[in-house]
Parts: sequence; structure tokens; C-alpha cells
Amino acid sequence: MVRNNINDLAAFLTVARERSFTKAAAKMSISQSALSHTIRNLEKRLGIRLLTRTTRSVTPTEAGERLLEGIGAHFDGIEAQLEALNAFKDKPSGTIRINAPDFAISCVLLPKLREFIPRYPDVTVELVQDNGLSDIVNDRFDAGVRMGYQLANGMISARISPDFRFAVIGAKSYFASHEEPQKPQDLIHHSCINYRFLTRGGIYAWEFEEDGREIKIGVDGQLIFNDIFHVLDAAVAGLGLAYVPEDIAQPWIEKGDVIRVLEEFSPFWDGFYLYYPHRHQASPAFSELLKALRVQD
Repeated sequence: MVRNNINDLAAFLTVARERSFTKAAAKMSISQSALSHTIRNLEKRLGIRLLTRTTRSVTPTEAGERLLEGIGAHFDGIEAQLEALNAFKDKPSGTIRINAPDFAISCVLLPKLREFIPRYPDVTVELVQDNGLSDIVNDRFDAGVRMGYQLANGMISARISPDFRFAVIGAKSYFASHEEPQKPQDLIHHSCINYRFLTRGGIYAWEFEEDGREIKIGVDGQLIFNDIFHVLDAAVAGLGLAYVPEDIAQPWIEKGDVIRVLEEFSPFWDGFYLYYPHRHQASPAFSELLKALRVQD
């Protein structure tokens, strides 16, 4: 009976983790109706309901939650061992899933992947944009990207970028009717474009350094985004001041489309790190990607 249930249990695990038949079916490359039929048959054989279905969501029942916790790690271990078999292949292969902020994907990962991707045609790198502090283990990512001070405990990490700064910028059209701020505290008199953290839900307070002291300024404005590039776009359009990584602001500064202010108050931030859980057998594909991303001394 156990052998007959293996595929059905894998299907249940996918639905329970995705909290959606639609997403699970797409991930498994089967029809939603076939997946629903599989789950119904599993519940019928076990004689217990595993999932609670509504028009908007799918959640495990108490029994389903226990089954999820009980078998999830075992299935993950099987997948890890199968992935480890790539070590016996001539070329690195497989899929590597990485969770990273939008800025890190555009300015750190993609430039380094330009050489890696053509060199390893059998490796697929899936980059999932996430500006929150998601749990990469629970969400089944191979690795994540965070700034140094945000790294989770118990993780292995490797620096993949140098330190960097943020820049306060505003369009010429904005400064045509507003005086340039001379110190961070002047920002309370300006219309600023805010950024909201998806995971924590809070509005980011702009951080500066003055006379060796850290200063946090809660700014006000009519626009709030959860994507740093949208914040930049709004500033270029003259809709207010923005606080964005200087790497993405620099092209606009050099073209003269925006003006940078308060530069002397902008501190350097710890750079980005690739972090991942300890593994006894990291795949050859992951090892090669790590080498390609790591900052060379």
C-alpha cells in the first residue's frame, strides 16, 4: 500500500506547500482535474480528509498538517540525494532556485551570470524576486541573497558584492520648486517616495550618518512602492525625492536627469551575500555557481 501511495503523497505535498491546486498542477505539469482526482483518491484510501478547500484557498487539515510535517523532510531528502547524483555526470546540471531582492538580481546576479549561463548549458538558474526576509528552507530555495547584517543564523554565506551606498535623488523639475535639503532633517519638509517591506509591512525609514551617529528619518509623501525600481522611476518623473542604491541611480545622475543631495550623509552598507543551509553534498552545479558569484579577493 505504501508503494502505491508514493506518487499520491508527492502530489499532496505539493498542493499543501503551494496552498493551491492551480499552482501545484502547473508545478507538476499535470491538469488540475487530474490532481484533484489524485488527492480525492488518497483521502479515500486513508479514510481521512487532508485538505480543506474553499473558493479562494487550500489549507491542510490538522491531519494534513501532521502528514505534511512528517513526510516533507523525507521527500526533500530524496530529492537532495537524486540531485547529488549529478556529481557522477560529466557536466554540472540541474536547477538552482535563488531568492533575492530586485536590486541584487539586476546589479549583482545578472552581470555575473552572463558568463556562467553559456558555460553551463545544462544548469537552470531560477531567480525569484523577493524584497522581504523569506525563509529559504521552508520555501524550498537552494539559496538566498541578503545584505550582510540581515543574514539568518545557522547559514553558510559567501560575499557576492562589495559594500555600497544609497543616494537621495530628485529630478530637476522637482528642485525647480523645492530647495535642496542641506541635512537629513530637512527631508521632513519634502515630498518623498516611500518604500514598504512586503514581509514586515513597515515603511522604510531613511538611514544616514552624521558626526559618527546613525540617523533614521521617517519621510512623508504621496507614493509608496514595494519595488525599488518603481521608486527610482517615480523620482525621475519628478514626483518626489527617492532613496535608492547609488548603482541604479548613477546613470540618471550622470545624464543630468536627477540631482543627488545629502551625499556626505550617506553611509556605506554591508554588501550582498549568498547564503544557504549546510549541505553534506552540494551539487556540482551549485558549487560552480557559488564560485562564479563569489567576490574574488
